[in-house]
Amino acid sequence: MPTLDIDDRSVTVPEGTRLVQAIRGAGIEIGHRCGGKARCTTCRVEVHAGGSAMMTRAEFVKLRGAGLLGEVRLSCQMRVEDDMRLSVLMTKASEGWPDTGPVPADVVEPEAEWLDPDVLARQTPPA
Repeated sequence: MPTLDIDDRSVTVPEGTRLVQAIRGAGIEIGHRCGGKARCTTCRVEVHAGGSAMMTRAEFVKLRGAGLLGEVRLSCQMRVEDDMRLSVLMTKASEGWPDTGPVPADVVEPEAEWLDPDVLARQTPPA
Protein backbone atom coordinates (compact mmCIF):
# COMPACT_ATOMS: atom_id res chain seq x y z
CA MET A 1 0.00 0.00 0.00
CA PRO A 2 1.25 3.50 -0.83
CA THR A 3 2.48 5.83 1.91
CA LEU A 4 1.48 9.48 1.94
CA ASP A 5 3.65 12.02 3.73
CA ILE A 6 1.23 14.90 4.27
CA ASP A 7 2.79 17.90 5.97
CA ASP A 8 3.81 16.41 9.35
CA ARG A 9 1.85 13.14 9.06
CA SER A 10 2.51 9.83 7.38
CA VAL A 11 -0.31 7.43 6.48
CA THR A 12 -0.64 4.26 4.44
CA VAL A 13 -3.71 3.97 2.21
CA PRO A 14 -5.02 1.43 -0.30
CA GLU A 15 -3.95 2.04 -3.90
CA GLY A 16 -6.71 3.78 -5.85
CA THR A 17 -8.00 5.79 -2.88
CA ARG A 18 -9.20 9.25 -3.86
CA LEU A 19 -6.52 11.63 -2.55
CA VAL A 20 -8.96 14.04 -0.90
CA GLN A 21 -10.43 11.09 1.02
CA ALA A 22 -6.98 9.86 2.05
CA ILE A 23 -6.14 13.32 3.40
CA ARG A 24 -9.44 13.49 5.30
CA GLY A 25 -8.77 9.99 6.65
CA ALA A 26 -5.44 11.24 8.01
CA GLY A 27 -7.40 13.68 10.18
CA ILE A 28 -6.60 16.77 8.12
CA GLU A 29 -9.57 19.08 7.55
CA ILE A 30 -8.77 19.87 3.91
CA GLY A 31 -11.18 22.12 2.05
CA HIS A 32 -13.57 20.65 -0.50
CA ARG A 33 -16.12 23.45 -0.72
CA CYS A 34 -17.65 22.13 -3.97
CA GLY A 35 -17.97 18.58 -2.66
CA GLY A 36 -14.98 17.32 -4.64
CA LYS A 37 -16.29 18.05 -8.15
CA ALA A 38 -13.43 20.25 -9.47
CA ARG A 39 -15.58 23.39 -9.28
CA CYS A 40 -13.38 25.20 -6.76
CA THR A 41 -9.73 24.92 -5.82
CA THR A 42 -10.04 24.56 -2.06
CA CYS A 43 -8.67 21.00 -2.07
CA ARG A 44 -5.45 22.13 -3.72
CA VAL A 45 -2.20 20.51 -2.70
CA GLU A 46 1.45 20.94 -3.58
CA VAL A 47 2.91 17.61 -4.64
CA HIS A 48 6.60 17.49 -3.75
CA ALA A 49 7.30 13.89 -4.79
CA GLY A 50 5.40 11.00 -6.33
CA GLY A 51 1.95 11.10 -7.83
CA SER A 52 0.96 10.83 -11.45
CA ALA A 53 1.29 13.76 -13.85
CA MET A 54 -1.91 12.59 -15.56
CA MET A 55 -4.93 14.76 -14.82
CA THR A 56 -8.62 14.93 -15.54
CA ARG A 57 -9.99 17.43 -18.02
CA ALA A 58 -11.98 19.02 -15.17
CA GLU A 59 -8.80 19.56 -13.13
CA PHE A 60 -6.90 20.90 -16.14
CA VAL A 61 -9.64 23.41 -17.04
CA LYS A 62 -10.09 24.59 -13.43
CA LEU A 63 -6.37 25.03 -12.73
CA ARG A 64 -5.68 26.72 -16.06
CA GLY A 65 -8.59 29.13 -15.51
CA ALA A 66 -7.37 29.96 -12.00
CA GLY A 67 -3.77 30.51 -13.17
CA LEU A 68 -2.61 27.58 -11.03
CA LEU A 69 -1.71 25.03 -13.71
CA GLY A 70 1.72 23.56 -12.99
CA GLU A 71 1.76 24.95 -9.44
CA VAL A 72 -0.78 22.83 -7.55
CA ARG A 73 -3.04 19.81 -8.01
CA LEU A 74 -6.64 19.24 -6.98
CA SER A 75 -6.75 16.38 -4.50
CA CYS A 76 -10.37 15.67 -5.46
CA GLN A 77 -9.18 14.76 -8.97
CA MET A 78 -6.34 12.45 -7.98
CA ARG A 79 -6.11 8.82 -6.94
CA VAL A 80 -3.28 7.49 -4.81
CA GLU A 81 -1.22 5.18 -7.01
CA ASP A 82 2.19 5.33 -5.35
CA ASP A 83 4.05 6.94 -2.46
CA MET A 84 3.61 10.71 -2.34
CA ARG A 85 4.92 13.66 -0.36
CA LEU A 86 2.59 16.66 -0.36
CA SER A 87 1.41 19.78 1.44
CA VAL A 88 -2.23 20.71 2.03
CA LEU A 89 -2.77 24.40 1.27
CA MET A 90 -6.31 25.17 2.48
CA THR A 91 -7.86 23.77 5.66
CA LYS A 92 -10.87 24.58 7.80
CA ALA A 93 -8.58 26.22 10.38
CA SER A 94 -6.37 28.17 7.95
CA GLU A 95 -9.37 29.64 6.12
CA GLY A 96 -11.72 30.11 9.09
CA TRP A 97 -14.49 28.04 7.50
CA PRO A 98 -17.33 26.69 9.66
CA ASP A 99 -16.88 23.35 7.86
CA THR A 100 -14.82 21.90 5.02
CA GLY A 101 -17.70 21.55 2.55
CA PRO A 102 -19.95 18.73 1.34
CA VAL A 103 -18.40 15.29 1.79
CA PRO A 104 -16.80 14.14 -1.50
CA ALA A 105 -17.82 10.81 -3.02
CA ASP A 106 -15.38 7.92 -2.90
CA VAL A 107 -14.97 8.07 -6.70
CA VAL A 108 -13.65 11.00 -8.73
CA GLU A 109 -16.37 13.31 -10.04
CA PRO A 110 -17.19 14.30 -12.70
CA GLU A 111 -16.55 10.91 -14.31
CA ALA A 112 -12.84 10.96 -14.95
CA GLU A 113 -10.50 10.06 -17.75
CA TRP A 114 -6.88 10.82 -16.92
CA LEU A 115 -4.79 12.31 -19.71
CA ASP A 116 -1.35 13.84 -20.14
CA PRO A 117 -1.50 17.62 -19.51
CA ASP A 118 0.12 18.28 -22.92
CA VAL A 119 -2.67 16.32 -24.62
CA LEU A 120 -5.25 18.24 -22.61
CA ALA A 121 -3.65 21.56 -23.61
CA ARG A 122 -4.00 20.64 -27.29
CA GLN A 123 -7.56 19.34 -26.92
CA THR A 124 -9.03 21.98 -24.61
CA PRO A 125 -9.49 25.52 -25.91
CA PRO A 126 -8.91 28.34 -23.39
CA ALA A 127 -12.06 29.66 -21.71
